[in-house]
Amino acid sequence: MARYTGADCKRCRREKVKLFLKGSKCDGPKCPIESRPYPPGQHGRARAKESEYLLQMREKQKCARIYGVLEKQFRNYYTEASRLAGKTGENLLVLLETRLDNVIYRAGFAKSRDMARQIVRHGHILVNGRKVDIPSFHVSQFDIIDVRTKSQDLTPFIVASAEFGEKSVPAWLEVVPSSMRIIVHGQPTRAIIDTQVQEQLIVELYSK
Repeated sequence: MARYTGADCKRCRREKVKLFLKGSKCDGPKCPIESRPYPPGQHGRARAKESEYLLQMREKQKCARIYGVLEKQFRNYYTEASRLAGKTGENLLVLLETRLDNVIYRAGFAKSRDMARQIVRHGHILVNGRKVDIPSFHVSQFDIIDVRTKSQDLTPFIVASAEFGEKSVPAWLEVVPSSMRIIVHGQPTRAIIDTQVQEQLIVELYSK
């Protein structure tokens, strides 16, 4: 399975904005973008000509990197979003938000989406009582997501339970810390998705 193995912090520097790929490190002074707020590489400080295509491409790359999706999979999400009723850009963000790994992250059970993907792949998560180890699994309204009983004593979940309340949980999700459970009450809307991307630029890029 293809996956990115480089430095996550270089991705943030490339987009010139924090993508919060490293959990708590992104909030501290050790975040590289604080000391080097320019793209990596020997030409990183050079001022690039910002064409319309470049702006669209950078917005697509930023969105894909935030959710940890590679190019082929991201294109498939766009194709699926374009077939749904409503605005394609908003549909795209809803599809990305309802990935199981993102839900685990949004609920506060993981410090980053990378950590959430690892939690899912290692079989610690149940959806409606059945083990799901596919991070891209899409959750639906009324789904109930649990951390397996045998996994709740693991350090990441103990820490997550102790820190519950420090991170806001989206309105479409409900977290029950005592049982390490997430209840999906509905589908997210663009108004409550706080991902800082201009989805219209992504639509314009793929519409060419």
